[in-house]
Amino acid sequence: MAAPGRVGVIADDTLQGHLLAGAIKGQGYRVVVNTDPEHLEDRWLAADALDLWVVDLSREDRWQRFLDGLLENAAAPLLFCDGQAPARTADHYPRWERRLMTKLVGYIGAPGLEENLAAVPQTPLAAPIPEPREFRALAGDTTAQRVWVLGASLGGPAAVKQFLDCLPEHLPVAFVLAQHIDGGFLDTLCQVLRRDSPFHCQVAGDGDRLGHGRVLVAPVTQSLSFDTDGVARLTGEPWEGPYAPCIDQVMSSLAQGFGHCDGAILFSGMGNDGAIAAPRLAAQGAAIWAQSADSCAVSSQPDSVRETGCVGYSGTPEQLARQLVDRVRREVAETARVSGESRIS
Repeated sequence: MAAPGRVGVIADDTLQGHLLAGAIKGQGYRVVVNTDPEHLEDRWLAADALDLWVVDLSREDRWQRFLDGLLENAAAPLLFCDGQAPARTADHYPRWERRLMTKLVGYIGAPGLEENLAAVPQTPLAAPIPEPREFRALAGDTTAQRVWVLGASLGGPAAVKQFLDCLPEHLPVAFVLAQHIDGGFLDTLCQVLRRDSPFHCQVAGDGDRLGHGRVLVAPVTQSLSFDTDGVARLTGEPWEGPYAPCIDQVMSSLAQGFGHCDGAILFSGMGNDGAIAAPRLAAQGAAIWAQSADSCAVSSQPDSVRETGCVGYSGTPEQLARQLVDRVRREVAETARVSGESRIS
């Protein structure tokens, strides 16, 4: 199959066809034709024209003769939708889109989204942010008190690297990175992210611990959980849903196992991974940020999270880094102030 997968949409409702086509393209597939039954051209039914038909007919009784002909003549397999697509602003839209993506992967496989790590800039694009004086007293303490999830897909490595390169050396934050990528490139990804960055980056193994100044990269072949003391555990089970690693699952596992997730940043990528867990974490007090659309290689993923209404800040990778440093500086200063008042009293 040529990548990305070639998909045709047939819907007897114009809005439904538009919503389906938008969701499919947002996942990285190519919508070659989007039509109603009356305007379907025979040439699209030929062998090798498409890889899959997605069919949604609100009145199947009206189109029975059309369906009989489609079943008989279409060379590509048919995926029949089982419900009206919700509006993109609906609370349950991310789950509907996730179910659709899972079905698409089951029929024709995941879209071919190859990440070219060689294209990641060899030198930093911006100078590191000056280290606030509040961080100096914490320089020797690597115990993970603040943990943030970084979620990325297509175009993510370059954005995440720029973000990390901007951060000062003693930023008291531990990171967990969930990057959609072929598992064979994880070690190379870590090498790329370590270059010119003060953060140590490694693929998470069983028993590795969260720590300030460290980036644990979620593996691809099996899912990850965390103990209350910040120790990573390999579950031996695959990731949920069509993405590997699953950003939603990383966010939820960290919040549930470790006990909290201070925030999550969604970078460039296809799909909507992160849009299910992000609103839940935001309701628990976590900060949810996203890369600005105009700075992304592909903005589908951060846009999907923004559409849930839970994103509190959007910016370029450098702006996100500056926002994080300022946020943590204020948190550290407030903690020191409260601790000083407690000693005096």
